[in-house]
Amino acid sequence: MQSFPEPARLLVDRMSAAAAADPGRAVAFQGAPGANSHRAAMEVMPDGLPLPCFSFEDALDAVKDGRAGQAIIPIENSQHGRVADIHFLLPESGLSIVAEHFLDIHHCLMARPGAGQIGAAYSHPQALGQSRFYLRERGIVPMAYADTAGAAALVAESAEAGIAAIAPRIAAELYGLDLLAEDIEDAHDNTTRFVLLSKTPRDPATLNGDSRAGQALTTFVFEVRNIPAALYKALGGFATNGVNMTKLESYQKGASFAATMFYADIVGAPGDPAVDRALEELAYFAKDLRILGSYPLERGRG
Repeated sequence: MQSFPEPARLLVDRMSAAAAADPGRAVAFQGAPGANSHRAAMEVMPDGLPLPCFSFEDALDAVKDGRAGQAIIPIENSQHGRVADIHFLLPESGLSIVAEHFLDIHHCLMARPGAGQIGAAYSHPQALGQSRFYLRERGIVPMAYADTAGAAALVAESAEAGIAAIAPRIAAELYGLDLLAEDIEDAHDNTTRFVLLSKTPRDPATLNGDSRAGQALTTFVFEVRNIPAALYKALGGFATNGVNMTKLESYQKGASFAATMFYADIVGAPGDPAVDRALEELAYFAKDLRILGSYPLERGRG
């Protein structure tokens, strides 16, 4: 059964009640209170009501069901790459990306007072991967958990000696843990990109015509037709129309390995003539083209 450890559950209940009273201001996120996604929610919407959810699917469902106005989801990390399954979840959610946000990630090792020699550390697989050299050098066994702050709550309620959690500093404060080490991430420019999702997409017309160069980003997924050089032809329109593609990733659709989906970001938004021409050419050579949203860039691409 999916549930948070008891120390986190008390905070979750309180935050869920506040969100239920004003769902329009609620921002759903995956993880226990104190997770990096909680931090991102507070930075993006300081006046919002963060709503903790156990899984990414739960956070997306909260928006679809009207229990939250928006959800904030991590999609990639500068050190550890794409967040698992997110390329499947975003298209299936039916929600639209309306903003992006970059969060500096700093991991801390924390444990109960008097925990003794640390032999194992619990955390989200992304955090474990981002701290793998630190853990390996000290002989600490990585133990996967649903999220960073949930791992901290798990350690807080456990009587087992020699275990710790890797989580943001705020989690130690929330769950009464001792900070054993800070900034243990292997790269200190460690950054995670989040996207904000809503039922209602941004109007591309509000993004075009801005005097700032490259102020809009559009995200979409597509599947190329099974013909020779289909991907080359599908992407040619972006080059000939001068549209900058900042991301292109492939992933398999189904177990046959016969259908390859692509996830892409381009600078610009529909309504711009160059973008419209490039997307029209893409649609000719591709199938199942779905735009996931157009939104302002938080950081320049180039």
